[in-house]
Amino acid sequence: MRLTSLRSALNFSAGPAAGAADAALGDLPSWKLSDLYPSATSTAFVTDIEKAGKMAVTFEEKWKGKLAEAATKTGGAGIGAALKEFEALDDLLGRLGSFAGLTYFSNTTDPANGKLYGDVQSRLTEYASHLLFFSLELNRVDDAAMDACMANDPVAGHYRPWLVDLRKDKPYQLDDKLEQLFLEKSMTSAAAFNRLFDETMAELRFEIDGEKLPLEVTLNLLQEKDPALRQKAAMALAATFKANLRIFTLITNTLAKDKDIADRWRGFEDIADSRHLANRVEREVVDALAAAVRDAYPRLSHRYYKMKAKWLGMEQMNFWDRNAPLPETSNALIPWSEAKETVLSAYGNFAPEMADIAKRFFDEEWIDAPVRPGKAPGAFAHPTVPSAHPYVLVNYLGKPRDVMTLAHELGHGVHQVLAGGQGALMCQTPLTLAETASVFGEMLTFRALLDKTTDKRERKAMLAQKVEDMINTVVRQIAFYEFERKVHTARKAGELTADDIGELWLSVQSESLGPAIKISEGYETYWTYIPHFIHSPFYVYAYAFGDCLVNSLYAVYQNAEQGFQAKYFELLKAGGTKHHSELLKPFGLDASDPSFWSKGLSMIEGLIDELEALDKD
Repeated sequence: MRLTSLRSALNFSAGPAAGAADAALGDLPSWKLSDLYPSATSTAFVTDIEKAGKMAVTFEEKWKGKLAEAATKTGGAGIGAALKEFEALDDLLGRLGSFAGLTYFSNTTDPANGKLYGDVQSRLTEYASHLLFFSLELNRVDDAAMDACMANDPVAGHYRPWLVDLRKDKPYQLDDKLEQLFLEKSMTSAAAFNRLFDETMAELRFEIDGEKLPLEVTLNLLQEKDPALRQKAAMALAATFKANLRIFTLITNTLAKDKDIADRWRGFEDIADSRHLANRVEREVVDALAAAVRDAYPRLSHRYYKMKAKWLGMEQMNFWDRNAPLPETSNALIPWSEAKETVLSAYGNFAPEMADIAKRFFDEEWIDAPVRPGKAPGAFAHPTVPSAHPYVLVNYLGKPRDVMTLAHELGHGVHQVLAGGQGALMCQTPLTLAETASVFGEMLTFRALLDKTTDKRERKAMLAQKVEDMINTVVRQIAFYEFERKVHTARKAGELTADDIGELWLSVQSESLGPAIKISEGYETYWTYIPHFIHSPFYVYAYAFGDCLVNSLYAVYQNAEQGFQAKYFELLKAGGTKHHSELLKPFGLDASDPSFWSKGLSMIEGLIDELEALDKD
């Protein structure tokens, strides 16, 4: 999932220019969700909904209260057999949920899609209540008995990584009744406010010169060359965000309090510990990452934005100039066919197998590229389930950043295809490593384009764009993480006003952006539209983790004589079966070493050095 890239939706615009832009992009693909189910009313979908419910009840009747005894057996009566049944059911539930979710995100403003999504989520929560016992009861099996079970039962041994991982949750799990209450109430607490945010954001419109535009279109105008147009877009965003502050403030307060309640009941010490546990990463590692990035603010964002202000002929940039194109940047739109060729060629030069997998997304209609009214903004890669295949959503409008976003999401997609071989229970990669393939795919694409560029002005524009993307991915995301920490900490003392949240937002933005950017009235509302704060608290540091990791990984690749690709594919195929320390060891990397992050950040600093040198030539 990609947060930092700003994209447009020119096909919302009226008039001949919009038509010309659409024609220049070529045919944009829409995904084929029939690979999951023909439709929400199809016999296959309706049958599977009913089948899943019956399977959940049957599974509970067969195994509940019997897992301690099953740990002493092998074959059909052993833990391994239970795990195989559970995995098959998990795959089916995931297929149903994926179809409903992808249908909904295709058009979040369609009432029928909203009803489908809500109804399926409700049914899946009901079914999950019959399965909740399984992980809780497994964690009550004596450690010695479970170790013997995995050693004696080959099927249970296959699931060792999942079982070992599961036991890390043991100190934080509650009794069965409380866990069931938390699960069932999630539909009317966090999940409800998540949906409220999505539907509110999809319906917002931002008025510029009498025309009311959706979010993606308006954000894209912040990349226009005309500074007056960038200012209009920035003020339109601020005005609409301000008009809706009450609802976004309510959503933020409610979700922060909801998380605080859950953390307190489960016994988490730090506000981000639940995310660290889910990511299977140590708090100390994340703290070291955040500290290294904060220390690098002056060398990265502060330094770069000072240079950019000079290039734009300004003493100080306004906040709406942060992503403005340089004078050297081409206005030409990049057709979809060219974007496809660019990414596949870059992937193929690294490893033909990687390009072959990515090509399937185009050939087999696994990508949804056009911007449509109601379509989810941004971009993501959804893994669905191993019995199916991933899907990629982008909002493609031909900007260079759109090509990088395509490379990013296809990296996720390739990773998800390769990890799918681990099965439904072990294919999920922790967020800290989930960004590895996506950022690596971007880097491959960027380097391929840069190597072909000999014109000094074009090279400067490309380097500047890459530096900005890396600052957005590293500096901006750590600033987001610091903002979340401040919000969740302050919420413990009582409800926050919109002004309170705005002040916290401005404090971290000012620190991270530096003196070259003027933060003026209106920007205090920009926290409202960041979806990760709502859907996945503290997710954002995974972007910085992934970018710094890939910078170090790419340096290893550049210096490796042979064998790198094979080790890289093994990393991707591992899915969630190995800790980050195991996965990085073959490359000689160690994320627990404080110097690791400095190495990753030095690559960004090196690109800024190259830009500075170009500027002096």
